[in-house]
This record gives sequence, C-alpha cells and structure tokens, in this order.
Amino acid sequence: MGSGRSPERPTLPVYVLTGPTGAGKTDWAARLAGHAAVEIVSVDSALVYRGLDVGTAKPSRELRSRVPHHLIDICDPGESYSAGRFLTDAQDSIRAIHARGRVPLLVGGTMLYLRALFHGLARLPVATPELRAELDARAAKEGWPALHAELARLDPEAAARIARNDSQRIQRALEVSLTAGEPISKLQRDTVSPLAGWSVRCWALVPPERSVLHERLNERFTAMMAAGFLEEVRTLRARGDLTARHPSMRAVGYRQLWAHLDGEYDRAEAVRRGVAATRQLAKRQLTWLRSLRREFEMQWLDPNTAEVSWNRDISRELARLGL
Repeated sequence: MGSGRSPERPTLPVYVLTGPTGAGKTDWAARLAGHAAVEIVSVDSALVYRGLDVGTAKPSRELRSRVPHHLIDICDPGESYSAGRFLTDAQDSIRAIHARGRVPLLVGGTMLYLRALFHGLARLPVATPELRAELDARAAKEGWPALHAELARLDPEAAARIARNDSQRIQRALEVSLTAGEPISKLQRDTVSPLAGWSVRCWALVPPERSVLHERLNERFTAMMAAGFLEEVRTLRARGDLTARHPSMRAVGYRQLWAHLDGEYDRAEAVRRGVAATRQLAKRQLTWLRSLRREFEMQWLDPNTAEVSWNRDISRELARLGL
C-alpha cells in the first residue's frame, strides 16, 4: 500500500470506508457520492447475491440509480463467491472508475475481503485428503488445543492469531506448514497487496460505546423483520435449489430464519438468535479492525459526530485533484 506510484497505475487515490455492521457506512457513502466525484464499490460478501435485499440492508434500487454502486447483485444465491473473485472484481472496478476520472470508495465490513485487499491472497498449497484425515483423527483423540500447541511450535506467528479451539484455521495452518515446509504466516507475509501502487486512504466508523451499537443493531433487525425479512427468506427457500449449506444462506440472519422455517425453533427465538449473531459479527469485525489499525494508517471516526468534517475534507481533497 502507501503512496508509491507505478507507471501502469492511475494517479487517482482509492478510498476505503469500513466499520462494524450497523455503524452507518452505507448512508455516509451515499451522502458523499451524491455530490462528489466518487463511485461506491461494495466490500460485502452478502450484497453480491441477488434476492438478498431486506436482510442485508442492501442500498435501494432508487439510490443505486442515482449513485453508481459496484459488486452488488452480481451473483445468484446458488453460486459461491470467493475472496479471490472479489479481488479480481474489485481491481477491475477500481481501474474502470479511475478511467472515468473518478475515485473509488470501497465500502463494507467483510473483513476477509479487506484483509485480502490489504495483504493479498497467498498462493497456499492444497492439502492431501490423507493429511486432512490424519489431522481430524488426531483432533478427535487429542483435542484441537493440542494441535494448536503443535502449530505454536511450527508457526508461532500464526498460532498467536488463532484461538485454541478454532478448528478450521488451526487445521489449515498446519496443513500449509506440513505441506509447504514453510509457515503460513511467512507465505502470507510475502504476498503483495493488490492495492500496492495506489494511494490509499482508509477510515473506520467505530461507535465509541458498544451499548449504542448493540441498541442500533436491535432496532435494525426489528425494522428488517417489519420490512419482510422472513418473507424474503421464505421466498428464497421456496426456490427449491437452495439449502442451509449454501454460502448465501449462511449470512447472518438468513441462517437463523431458515432454521425457524425448518421448524427448529419459533419466530421469537429466531429473532433473538439473529440479533445475537449480528452482535457477534460486529464484535469480530471490531477485533479485525483493531488488527488492521495497527498495521495500516486507518483513521477511526465516531459515526455520531464526524460525518460533516469527513465529507468536507474529502470534498476539498477531490477539488484539489480537479474533480
């Protein structure tokens, strides 16, 4: 990242606005783009899917007709959408926006995508089924904390980032170390950011009080239910080709309402679980943001007080660029 220039890259900057779910990113971006020479690129793993509208708080079609948005409604819910595909699509969008003499504003809270943007995606080896089965058998016998301890010996840096019971990440890190003969942390560290060569500015909307964010998430989920969230899930379920295992249906809120429609629990319990899952998502996002903040020059903003100055400062910067 940084401000170094490449002769193959445009000189216009790339802006990034992130934060936990419910912090107000979409509204901030829309108000800026309503008068400034920016176009919005979604960094959200659920907004890519058509038909997931109410439960994702997707920007309305009316707004998208006025303000250019990219990487929204580009997939059928039956498809899988990967971080690798996102990087390709995001880079294509950035180049196209720059070619129009405008500035891309990347907006969203899918931290896997943000990390891929900032760090790149390492070319990691594929583990053999035999190795994966061996690790699964050892975990069943010894427990994942024991395998985490082994990872700490092979790759202390990766182990420090992974919880002792995070089976998926422990398994993958061990697979890479044992297959490649090198720590996954080194392979990831040696990977170049797709944003290298562009001047990048990044902001995060972070409510100073966690309780305020929680109350906002409660209110938003209630509003989604009133707007037809359950009916949206029922319609998707009625297609007949989707299951609870599809990535689109694993999105927060969707999987809880799907389980309700499967008869696992009543509507009130589905709402309670949906709100709890949304809060957990926000907590994970804040954890990732603290990590990113330490690594990059990310400015944290109070979504309740800082919008006017943020909007004004960007507008002035764009004016200095002749936009």
